[in-house]
Amino acid sequence: MDKLINNDGFYGEFGGAYIPEMLYPNVKELQDNYIQIIESEDFAKEYKELLKNYVGRPTPLYYAKRLSEKYNTKIFLKREDLTHTGAHKINNTIGQILLAEKLGKKRIIAETGAGQHGVATATVCALKGLQCTVYMGEIDIKRQAPNVARMKMLGAEVIPASSGSRTLKDAVNEAIRAWINEPEDTYYLIGSVVGPHPYPDMVARLQAIISEEMKMQLKEQTGKENPNNIIACVGGGSNAAGAFFHYIKDKDVKLIAVEAAGKGINSGETAATTQIGTTGILHGSKTLLMQDEYGQVTEPYSISAGLDYPGIGPVHAYLFKDKRADFLNATDKEALDAAFELTELEGIIPALESAHALAALKKLNLKENETTIINLSGRGDKDLETYIKLL
Repeated sequence: MDKLINNDGFYGEFGGAYIPEMLYPNVKELQDNYIQIIESEDFAKEYKELLKNYVGRPTPLYYAKRLSEKYNTKIFLKREDLTHTGAHKINNTIGQILLAEKLGKKRIIAETGAGQHGVATATVCALKGLQCTVYMGEIDIKRQAPNVARMKMLGAEVIPASSGSRTLKDAVNEAIRAWINEPEDTYYLIGSVVGPHPYPDMVARLQAIISEEMKMQLKEQTGKENPNNIIACVGGGSNAAGAFFHYIKDKDVKLIAVEAAGKGINSGETAATTQIGTTGILHGSKTLLMQDEYGQVTEPYSISAGLDYPGIGPVHAYLFKDKRADFLNATDKEALDAAFELTELEGIIPALESAHALAALKKLNLKENETTIINLSGRGDKDLETYIKLL
């Protein structure tokens, strides 16, 4: 994937760094140092050691026998839900906290939607003894109460975002404002492949451990490194970027991204950016986003807090425009149905975000001899209140 991005942080026409002048020194510091630090021997050693002994990697690649039988095909689940903290987000926060340390930053700020990135950030800050502040939309604070409690228990200050839709977009806005106010000693730990360069590239590199493991594990189980299909949900798109990373050049592998359709593409309550979005600037990068005729960002909606975002990361905008990845979408109901189906067939309760990826199974004509990997990006503990209402 590193070949897709140029020196200015663009994936084709998408990406770059559109930032306030006050943040330029901080972003430039990252741009100048992140590759050298990430590729250094001491960083790689500590990163891999923490992923193994703290996070619990490698996560299993699980053959879902009963799910496969139902769809008459071969389905594997990449079990990111089994990491410490319960989602793929920890892969990125481990890497970025090591980077922040090497840059001498003492205070960490982050945004979160579903709360998993907030928990993962609070976790690594506790691990390293660093001050942590997490911005979270008021609505998300209510619907993700267990994760809010976990963040506070881990020592993080959780600050509600009360403007706009009071969800992920607004949490990002608040975090950027805080970064502007205290740029020198503060490190902004972004949770997805969004924001100004180098964040999209940096997060993708740190999540690439997912597809690195997938190649080895699939070969071990089937004799082949490459599946026919890889399916992942996309809001900003960090789990998808990680799952796709080492397969971008393998044109025989179909990459399938699933966005949140909410209550329907044309309902006015959706987060399916590629279907109704246009090119614009969002949170420091040029990408596809949901906006009105005047360029004002329109409010997204999804039952899933982690997919409730009005844009996609620039790498996914590029993959969509370049037709390298197929972009599908799933409604709230389709995602909920898929979540209960996996639970009943395999005894695995998925996060609502991951359930959107699972919902793609009903939309694809998968063949008996095909192999499909679904990136199960997180576990469903945080969404139990939503699931309980349907029992």
